[in-house]
Amino acid sequence: MNISVTQAATDKVRTLIEEEENFELKLRVFVTGGGCSGFQYGFSFDEQQKENDMLIEQGGVKVLIDHLSYQYLMGSEIDYTEGLQGSRFLINNPMAKSTCGCGSSFTI
Repeated sequence: MNISVTQAATDKVRTLIEEEENFELKLRVFVTGGGCSGFQYGFSFDEQQKENDMLIEQGGVKVLIDHLSYQYLMGSEIDYTEGLQGSRFLINNPMAKSTCGCGSSFTI
């Protein structure tokens, strides 16, 4: 089960990297315990790829996912949206049984 990255997410990552003028940056996507539904998605930028990271390259950007988070993200789509609730990266996760109202917390 692959993890995909939408064009909107790829474009936003590329824009943020260009603004930082650090072309070594990669988007790190991870899952942590917490949030109102049990698990929570997280996003950060990282220059280093760790030994156990999965690397996704798409549209000239690189996305890192650690091996523990990968099991909760299999089959997911990483997206970026802008709207009335603000702008944010989000995960469309087919394994999530429920999510909270903000969309950043979920249960499996």
